[in-house]
Amino acid sequence: MAWYKLLMMYILLKNVRPSACHADHNVKVEMMIPDLRPDADGDTVADISTHGLEYVHRLDTHDHNGDKNFSFASYYQNHMVLQGSPKQSIIWGYAPSSAVGQMVTIMIDHVAHNFSVPVMQDQTWAAKLDDMNAGGPHTIQASLSGSVIQLSDVLFGDVWLCSGQSNMQMSMIQVDNSTEEIEDTINYPNIRVFVVSDKISTIPLSDLSSDGGILLPWSLPSPATIGGPPFQYFSAVCWLYGKYLYQHLQKPIGLIDTTWGGTPVEAWSAPEVLEKCGVTLSKPSDNKAASSYDVLSGPTDSSVLWNGMVHPLLNMTIYGAIWYQGESNAAYNRDLYNCTFPGMIDDWRKKFHTASDTDATFPFGFVQLAPFEADYSVSSGFPDIRWHQTADYGYVPNHRLRNVFMAVAMDLPDFLSPYQSIHPRFKQDIAARLTLASLAVAYKQDVSYQGPYPVHVIISREPPYKFTQIVVEYTMGLNQKWLDGYEICCAFTSPPVCQQGQSWWLPTATVQTYNRGNITESYAFQCDLENVVGIRYAWRQTPCPFKNCAIYGVDNNLPMPPFTYHDRGFVKQLIGDGRYKVLIK
Repeated sequence: MAWYKLLMMYILLKNVRPSACHADHNVKVEMMIPDLRPDADGDTVADISTHGLEYVHRLDTHDHNGDKNFSFASYYQNHMVLQGSPKQSIIWGYAPSSAVGQMVTIMIDHVAHNFSVPVMQDQTWAAKLDDMNAGGPHTIQASLSGSVIQLSDVLFGDVWLCSGQSNMQMSMIQVDNSTEEIEDTINYPNIRVFVVSDKISTIPLSDLSSDGGILLPWSLPSPATIGGPPFQYFSAVCWLYGKYLYQHLQKPIGLIDTTWGGTPVEAWSAPEVLEKCGVTLSKPSDNKAASSYDVLSGPTDSSVLWNGMVHPLLNMTIYGAIWYQGESNAAYNRDLYNCTFPGMIDDWRKKFHTASDTDATFPFGFVQLAPFEADYSVSSGFPDIRWHQTADYGYVPNHRLRNVFMAVAMDLPDFLSPYQSIHPRFKQDIAARLTLASLAVAYKQDVSYQGPYPVHVIISREPPYKFTQIVVEYTMGLNQKWLDGYEICCAFTSPPVCQQGQSWWLPTATVQTYNRGNITESYAFQCDLENVVGIRYAWRQTPCPFKNCAIYGVDNNLPMPPFTYHDRGFVKQLIGDGRYKVLIK
C-alpha cells in the first residue's frame, strides 16, 4: 500500500494546477494525498480532502469484478435529481484497469473547472461536488483520456428514499381517485422518480446490478411512469409525499422507490443490527410467519434486501427517507420490533453518512400501521407494532428516535379495498399527514403536526362517590367524537400488577371536561383505586371507523396515536387525600 500512496502523490502533484473557478460552482482544485482507511464496518474508504472539498467513496469488492468501461455508477442517469445545498452530492463511477492512477475531470454545464479525481485501484472514481443551489437543469460531464460521459437534464434539490413492504409498494393505479391523480402527474416536471428492481443478495452489493437492477430509470412523472400496474411502480405514498412536499417547498424533489411487499424489517436490516437485538439470523425456510398478514409474499431472509436494494445506494447523498412497513412483523419477531426498527434507522443513518455527505441523523419518517379487517375485538399484533414503531414512547420524535416523524393511520380503514383490507386505498390522507410531519421535523417549519397526547394523569376516588376517577391532561385541546377507546388495567392479585393472569383490561367511559378543553375524565366503576395499574387507548387492530376515533386535535384534526402505560410505565405517587399522580413513561 505504501508504494501506491507514493504513486498517487506523484500523480496528484503532477496534475494540480491553478484554476479560475466558475462563480456559480466555486469548484476548487487544491488536493491532498488520498488516505485509504477502513471504516467502522471494515470496508475500505478512500478519503481525499481539499480545503472545503472532499472526495469520499466506499470501495466494495464483493461485486462488479472484471475490467470495467468508463461510466457512471448505475443510478447516475439523465433526468435525475442530485442532493442540493447545504449538502454535497457524490458523483462516482468506473474506469478500465488501464486507467488506474489517471485523473477523471468533472465539468458542470460544459464549463471546465479543472476538477479532477483519480481512478482508484478497484477501478472506481468518486467526487464530492460543492453544494449546489436548488434548480436546473444542469449538464454534468466526466472525461478520462479523451473519453467523455455525460448526464443531462440534472436537477439539484432534495432526494428522498422510500422503502418498506406492500403498502409502500402500492402504485397510484390502486389509490382512491387514481385517474385524476395520474393525469395530474405531468404538472410536476421538477419531481423525478426512480425505482429499484426487486433484488435479493446474501452479500452487500456496491451498485445496482447491470442485468435488471433498475425497474424504472430516472424519469419525469407522467401517466406512463407513475401509473404502472398494481404493486409495480410507482409507489403511491412516495409519489404523493413528494408531490405535497414540492407544493410546499417549490424545489426539485427526487424520489427513489426501493420496496418489496410481504417483507419483514429483518430483510431490510444489516446482520449486526439483528444480532444486537437478539434476532437469530434466518434461513430461507424459517420465516413463513413473517408474511401471514400480507397477501403478497416477499423474501423474509435476514438482510437480503439490505444487501441487494439499500446497500447499493449508500454512495448517493440523500436528504431523508420514509418507510411503510410492519404488517409482516405483527406475527414475526413482534416483541423485538422496538429494537430492530430503531436499530435499522440508526444503521441506515450511520452507513449513508459514512459513504456520502448525507446527514448522520437524516430525517426518517414512517407510517404507523393502518387498520386491518372489520373486527374491533383484536387487541394484539398491529397494536403492538404501532407502539414499537415509536420505540415504546407512543410519539415521535423522542429521546430514542430523534429527527423521526410519523403519520398516524389507525383511523383510515378500507374494508372494501379490492386489494384486501390490509391495503387501504386512502394514500392521500397518509401522505398528507406524513408531509405535514416532515415539514415540521425535517424542514423545521412552524406547523402543528401531531395529535393530542397525554402528559399528566391523576387517579382519585372522589367522595361521596365510590368509583375511581382517572383525569388525563393532554398536550392540546381535544375534539372528542366518542366516549369509548379507553381501557384501564385492573389487577386482581396482590401485589397489583398489570400482567396476563393477574389483571384484566376494562373499557371505561371517558368524557371531555366542560370547562377545560384539554382534559378528560374516566370512571372505573369495577376497579378499586389501589388496583388501577395501567391505562391504554385505541389498543385494537382496528380501533375505529374511517376518521372516527375517539380523540382528535381541536385545531389540526389529527388523531391521537394509540398508547399503553402499565407496570414500570405507570408509577403512582400518593399526593394526599386519596389522590395519586401517575408518572407515565
